[in-house]
Amino acid sequence: MSLKNNINYFCRQTYGSPNELKKSIIIKSKIEAMEQLKVSPFRKEIRKTEPHKHNSYFEIIYLQAGSGTHTIDHTEFPIALPTIFFVRKEQVHHWDITDVPEGYVLLLKKGFIEKSLDSELKILLSKLSRFNCIHLRETNSIDILFGLLTSEKDFIVTEGILKALLAKILIVAKPLPIDKNKTHDVLTSFRELLNQTSDLYNNVAHYAEMLHTTPQNLNAICRKTLNQSSAEVIAEHIINEAKRQLIYTESSVSEIAYSLNFNDTSHFVKYFKRNTGVTPQIFRNT
Repeated sequence: MSLKNNINYFCRQTYGSPNELKKSIIIKSKIEAMEQLKVSPFRKEIRKTEPHKHNSYFEIIYLQAGSGTHTIDHTEFPIALPTIFFVRKEQVHHWDITDVPEGYVLLLKKGFIEKSLDSELKILLSKLSRFNCIHLRETNSIDILFGLLTSEKDFIVTEGILKALLAKILIVAKPLPIDKNKTHDVLTSFRELLNQTSDLYNNVAHYAEMLHTTPQNLNAICRKTLNQSSAEVIAEHIINEAKRQLIYTESSVSEIAYSLNFNDTSHFVKYFKRNTGVTPQIFRNT
């Protein structure tokens, strides 16, 4: 058995699997297993919620009434109406609402997008999913489209309404930096791999191999589309997941390092400090 395998075996025996390390983060599921898309009115009784993740679905929350804050990962957003929040499946979020909320919640699974043959729908979703919060100039069409989605069951009709909704959000959004280039298939797949936060690796070659490309090509795609190197994109995901665990779990720094596939805790501490300016422990304590 190699040294790396020995280390991994020892860590599993001592700490358990990476998934077990994150068991204290609540995972909620508000959609049935067979459902691929669900839209319902925002529950008026919601005020404060515990930090939690979603069980493998993307959430779009539209608020036309209410006040307070919405925290996504380590960023607190004031509820400035009208607004739309986007919460990806790997993100941790919670509410602190001080007035009666009104709006809609849309839950979207990957299976719905995979079933769709409309490439434009996928492009629209990719553009919006990189944001956490968008403020709107007007909402008349947004209200109507969300309302239609609450009762529509036919896939083709639902697909069309969803596409119209996403396009309209971009049209009525207050100024934001929209990427005008179509997302490259390799980049989309790269992001999907990085969203699997239970198996992150600080290794460009690892992901290039999984994407059937070269590290050089993956780096060129990231620089052209995101103005970041592929290593910087990976670091962004690793650091965000490390911050989630530091904030929302009681796992030790060594346990978090192991869950992120760092074989050496000191290497993880240096990596975290290089990317954030502080050590993991200082970040946790502030």
